[in-house]
Amino acid sequence: QVTLVESGGGLVQPGGSLRLSCAASGNIFSPNVMGWYRQAPGKERELVATITSIGSTNYADSVKGRFTISRDNAKNSVYLQMNSLKPEDTAVYYCKMRVVIQDYWGKGTLVTVSS
Repeated sequence: QVTLVESGGGLVQPGGSLRLSCAASGNIFSPNVMGWYRQAPGKERELVATITSIGSTNYADSVKGRFTISRDNAKNSVYLQMNSLKPEDTAVYYCKMRVVIQDYWGKGTLVTVSS
């Protein structure tokens, strides 16, 4: 079993920045893929960014150039640096770890972009 705990969400003005963190604990095997997903009110959960154990990244088109995903394998943690935030980035952000075919999810952290 793997537990994921997100932190770093909050209220930020348009154009501002936030850094999300996700710490994993439990029976963690490598290689694995960690990622961030988000779900806005009334919408389906969508991919934001993923990163593999060796650092290969993938981003949704909507966040390319504004968000950066990174990880610290020694700390079993993944991060999401979010810059130039827009109101449409408002959502609950979830951390996910995929190990082989098993997905583990965190409970999410709310990001609100509003003036």
